[in-house]
Amino acid sequence: MTLSADAHPHTDFPSDVRGAVLRPGDDRYDAARALYQGRAADEGPALIAQCADEDDVAAVLRYASAHGIPVAVRGGGHGSDGYAMPGGALVVDLSALKAVTVDPETRVVRAQPGVLLGELDAAAQQYGLAVPAGTVSSTGVAGLTLGGGIGHLMRRFGATVDNLLACEMVTVDGRRVRADKTENPELFWALRGGGGNFGVVTAFEYRAHPVGPDVVAGQLIFPFDQAADVLAGLPALMATAPRELGLLAAIAPAPALPTLPPEAHGKPVLVLVPVYSGDPATAGEVIGPLAALGRPVADLVATVPWLTANSMLDAVAPYGKRMNLRGGYLPALSADAVGTLLRHAATAPSNPGATTVINLWCMGGAISEDVAEDATAFSREGAAWLWEAVSMWDAPEHDPAYEQSAKHITEAMRSHALDTGYTNLTDDLGEAWRRGVHGSEAKYRRLREVKTAWDPRNLLRHNKNISPENTENIENAWNTGSYAESASGPGSGSGAVVSGAGDSSAVDAVDAVAADVV
Repeated sequence: MTLSADAHPHTDFPSDVRGAVLRPGDDRYDAARALYQGRAADEGPALIAQCADEDDVAAVLRYASAHGIPVAVRGGGHGSDGYAMPGGALVVDLSALKAVTVDPETRVVRAQPGVLLGELDAAAQQYGLAVPAGTVSSTGVAGLTLGGGIGHLMRRFGATVDNLLACEMVTVDGRRVRADKTENPELFWALRGGGGNFGVVTAFEYRAHPVGPDVVAGQLIFPFDQAADVLAGLPALMATAPRELGLLAAIAPAPALPTLPPEAHGKPVLVLVPVYSGDPATAGEVIGPLAALGRPVADLVATVPWLTANSMLDAVAPYGKRMNLRGGYLPALSADAVGTLLRHAATAPSNPGATTVINLWCMGGAISEDVAEDATAFSREGAAWLWEAVSMWDAPEHDPAYEQSAKHITEAMRSHALDTGYTNLTDDLGEAWRRGVHGSEAKYRRLREVKTAWDPRNLLRHNKNISPENTENIENAWNTGSYAESASGPGSGSGAVVSGAGDSSAVDAVDAVAADVV
């Protein structure tokens, strides 16, 4: 592990932070910085503040704001980019904030940002409820939600952000605010898909739905030579399927099943993963046509608890592997797009302990039809399927081969995909990609306006970053002492310039945006 040479020493870090404050060399430092993305371990942050409560979060952000220090935020640590623990960074670690409350009468679930998906599911299922969310139980609900949130229930109930009722947030200058449809509504719009660009969310309130306790789910496994034909039949079948049927099609290494010859183990197969949350008595007529698309070598579909169904994919998402992730939206599951993905699966690098998996998520239903494109920052317009290619490996010397492979599939899929996408299921692809991934140019301008109003100096930049407007002017004003800290967001004051110093144009721009937001 290396530490950035320009890392801030943080010798004056506030002493009133109640949670643990960890630096390189401390006993718990290495355990605290471990992430889903194993490559993040190559460098270490300068300081990890393991916040015990909202007061700690506010204290760390006030310190960072006073010193102009960028801040990284760790929730569940499941992001593929490893942005939660950048080298040399100051990290606000929210993993200890794990409270979940469920109101069975109103079906409102409240969760803090350190809660993992498995914990959210378990709490809600005590009352026969579920929040539409992700599919791997070690995923943090914070990053999942702020990026949009897709999973097995999206066709029935929509994206996670479509079921988000409110957020409580600490601003970059340490103030607490609430965002919902009536209070700070423009901020609430941006938080639903715009990521952690605007502040540190310390509580999420969700609308939950009756699900389970049992669903019908599992795996239908087809030989690789049937993959093209089976995938070709999916669009027509899913076009008339009930919303209660969620479907993932995966091209993945074959498990060591007795129905497969030993020489096929570890080689690519097609796996259909249906999750049917409707009446179990009707599951056969809904899922049966999927099996009839080919000749499956294994039918592992059964009635299982929802908690089991929504952790099926844990086995293919081990924590701590080196990895990369690419993905995007498809307007149609065309034969050319399928052929490109199948060739990638067959030719991806192969090393001991390494895997490459291609996932195709069927959209439609609630996520595609019930919420207007401009209603949230999360984009979904025109997306019929979502593709993702994830590679995982162990040794650093294999990084170049897997990076080249990821670059190849990204370019090969470009002509088949939309410019929009789901930010959580792809690594950051750069500024041009970030400008288009949320949808129209108007949506991007709107996101920048909200960013400028709430984080004008871009202290929250360790993410799929939306840069504020007039960044250079604001930074120059701050560095010359002319920019008052009170310009850190709506409701924080006038954003005045110290008398007789600096250029006020940046502050005026922020105030103009702030006035529009509140």
